[in-house]
Amino acid sequence: MFLSLGAVMALLGVALGAFGAHALRAKLDEKSLANYQTGVQYQMYHALGLLVTGLVSIKAPGTTLLAWAGWLFVVGIVLFSGSLYVLSITGRRKWGMVTPFGGLAFIVAWAMLAAAGWKVA
Repeated sequence: MFLSLGAVMALLGVALGAFGAHALRAKLDEKSLANYQTGVQYQMYHALGLLVTGLVSIKAPGTTLLAWAGWLFVVGIVLFSGSLYVLSITGRRKWGMVTPFGGLAFIVAWAMLAAAGWKVA
């Protein structure tokens, strides 16, 4: 499942990056566009994390740490990148309060993936 989710998140990252570069460039100020691009970058990095999680899951199916890592990557993308997309497009600054929760989910996901890799190796 995490291989598929990683591929979908990467696909969406490419699509959203292209949308930002072409459709939003003329509509957003420099800071908003930079925030949007940060969302795309982090989505792509963590889509790769999902792909790695899926590949490691093939070697160690049913590992709880991998399941937690995968779902935390998904949650992190939705909260971190999603909040930056909404913040950039709407200008509603309150969305910036959501972003750190996504960042925390990313950190914990990488820690879980590292622990699972250690356990599987």
